[in-house]
Amino acid sequence: MSENSKLIQGRTGPWEIVMGLEIHAQVASKAKLFSGAAVGFGAGPNEQVSLVDAGFPGMLPTLNRWCVEQAVRTGLGLKAQINLKSQFDRKNYFYPDLPTGYQISQLYHPIVGEGVVEVEAEDGGFFNVGIERLHLEQDAGKSLHDQDPTRSFVDLNRSGVALMEIVSEPDMRSPEEAGAYLTKLRQIMRYLGTCDGNMQNGNLRADVNVSVCKPGDYERYQETQDFSHLGTRCEIKNMNSLRFIQAAIEYEARRQIAILEDGGAVVQETRLFDPDKGVTRSMRSKEDAHDYRYFPDPDLPPLTISPEWIERVRAEMPELPGAMRARFTGDYGLPEYDSLILTSSQSMATYYEAAVAKAGKDNAKAVANWMMGDVSSTLNREGVDIADSPVAAAQLALLIQRIADGTISNKAAKEVFAAMWEAKSADENLADVVIEQKGLKQISDTGALEAIVDEVLAANAKSVEQYRAGKEAAINALIGQTMKASKGKANPAQVTELLKKKLAG
Repeated sequence: MSENSKLIQGRTGPWEIVMGLEIHAQVASKAKLFSGAAVGFGAGPNEQVSLVDAGFPGMLPTLNRWCVEQAVRTGLGLKAQINLKSQFDRKNYFYPDLPTGYQISQLYHPIVGEGVVEVEAEDGGFFNVGIERLHLEQDAGKSLHDQDPTRSFVDLNRSGVALMEIVSEPDMRSPEEAGAYLTKLRQIMRYLGTCDGNMQNGNLRADVNVSVCKPGDYERYQETQDFSHLGTRCEIKNMNSLRFIQAAIEYEARRQIAILEDGGAVVQETRLFDPDKGVTRSMRSKEDAHDYRYFPDPDLPPLTISPEWIERVRAEMPELPGAMRARFTGDYGLPEYDSLILTSSQSMATYYEAAVAKAGKDNAKAVANWMMGDVSSTLNREGVDIADSPVAAAQLALLIQRIADGTISNKAAKEVFAAMWEAKSADENLADVVIEQKGLKQISDTGALEAIVDEVLAANAKSVEQYRAGKEAAINALIGQTMKASKGKANPAQVTELLKKKLAG
């Protein structure tokens, strides 16, 4: 990739990548979309299956109201239009893990229409990704081909699990932008509680549509809305890793460029990414809607929701990361970067606000520094989420207060924090307990400090002479000697003040 990540260099010149993502997000629900069967990761094969999920004759679907509410909540979080009327359709195709022979989805009348997501770019700026639609659909089961040398098996635990398919506009122009968009979308849904965003468990998957065009063609598409300017797209199916998504986009773009530069034509198709080889390979030709024989599901009436219900859902929504980021910058005077980091997860933001509430707004920046420094590094090293941190927000706040009031130095505070982490105590005054136990209080008594300073001055006549001769840097050696003599317990600010006073005398 070039410095301009929206350009990729081919043999005949530069090209541009254009991407749109179709995100499949599992709805955070205890039951499936059209049955009362349980939902959860880790159950044994076919332990979470109802007769509806298994496609038994005469079994009728019943729409899960909670799943509808979660879709509406997500749509509001995406600043999207909520459609008062929507409809479920049957998408007909055969596969062993689809016992009914069709998937219930929403092609023609989705529950959520157009919206927009503001995404943070790697360079600190922002870009917008348009949302074309969000619709509800049921997941299929899972075919298992590695359990027996001659037979395949079907696990229907995921059959009927509620998914939100979020379709973006082709607004992403680099692998990095695609990764940032998916990260932002996952963050919003986690804040809302509508999807846990766990990609490892398959709760969040992405289909990536990739095409390439010559520089200037994307602008022509924006002017005309003519998709032909963007080139022929290929869909990379079922991606569940940010790293693999970006690698797949890079490979696929270069594959298409090579075809076009050799005088060939890109075939519209669905492809899979092989993470071991780092390549995409053909899966099947890209189907159109008519191939699936879509028609309204006769067992499900059109879904109608009221504006009043939508407003109730809106009123119950939590503060979203964008609004929280702006508030942190405004209320606490934090730099934009700090606010982005501290709002990266809801648990991080909650912890920060709890710590500031205890430590006081005057210490808001100090709390941010500690959370982005020692706290985060320790959490990462120990593999612990901040919500499970053994050092509570109130405990950290007291530690920061003790730095601010001069009880301990910054250096000693690091030792105190490490001891607090190991203690795993619920005592809100834990910082004071550790400081006392370890004898880490700074010497702030003027008389005691004066005695130490006098000894240091007497023992370092050369540095004293250099300072008085105009070499101001010589005081640093005297400060160091004083801190050493006090075993690090002297208050550095007081030491500096006392030294300057005595050296001036």
